[in-house]
Amino acid sequence: MTEQYAVIGHPLGHTLSPLLHNWGFQHKHVDARYAALPMTPGELGGFMERVRGGAFAGLSVTIPHKRAVMAHLDGLTPRAEAVGAVNTIFWRDGLLLGENTDVLGVLEPLRGLGPFRGGLVLGAGGAARAAVAALKELGLDDVLVANRTRDKAEALAREFGVTAAPWESRTTLGADLLVNTTPLGMSGERVGECPWPGETPIPSDLTVFDLVYNPLETILLRRAKDAGCRTISGLEMFLHQGLAQFKLWTGLDLDPDQAREVLLDVLQAP
Repeated sequence: MTEQYAVIGHPLGHTLSPLLHNWGFQHKHVDARYAALPMTPGELGGFMERVRGGAFAGLSVTIPHKRAVMAHLDGLTPRAEAVGAVNTIFWRDGLLLGENTDVLGVLEPLRGLGPFRGGLVLGAGGAARAAVAALKELGLDDVLVANRTRDKAEALAREFGVTAAPWESRTTLGADLLVNTTPLGMSGERVGECPWPGETPIPSDLTVFDLVYNPLETILLRRAKDAGCRTISGLEMFLHQGLAQFKLWTGLDLDPDQAREVLLDVLQAP
């Protein structure tokens, strides 16, 4: 019997998760199917009852359910507990558990690139939580969080034991690693926006990691490349969090280079 997997969120937009996982299932000869299921917060409770009844073998979870879904689970991995958010649901020994592979999505592309003096995370939502957790796992002593709503940055900083910085001073903080977790630059109404002010040059010694993956090259990444910075596309974060999900569900490893090509074929299509 074909196992069912899905991503839940609202709105889902043009998620690439079905493309990645269905390719993986086919590539590894796994009898499974992955679907995109747009779901409002009001629908979450009833849906999770179906999941607990065995309707799904695993789930990806995105905005706005990453925290709300935790109340419907039997437990969390240490990483998900540390982040305080879940993006992956899986079964183990009859228990429905939550993990956060977003942390690995940030961590893996940065491995071997340091050491960094300090990291600056822009934003204070679920992706920012994963980014802060990843930078702490990397061993960065100096992690800063800046968000347009100062209260949210301060709350996140307190929870993780890092430092909140004013949004207005984000260009003068001296970090050599910048991680953008805001939607500024994302396809749609924000595509023309950039989290780094237009009148301020980007320092050439900055490593810039933009978690936005559609478009592949945001305004931030284009400006950073022009300034001579090392840049990392959000595709890398999406890829590595997805590979970690697939491994959790199936026990199988997908080749990152092959999986990246599958995603690039779609993202670079005219």
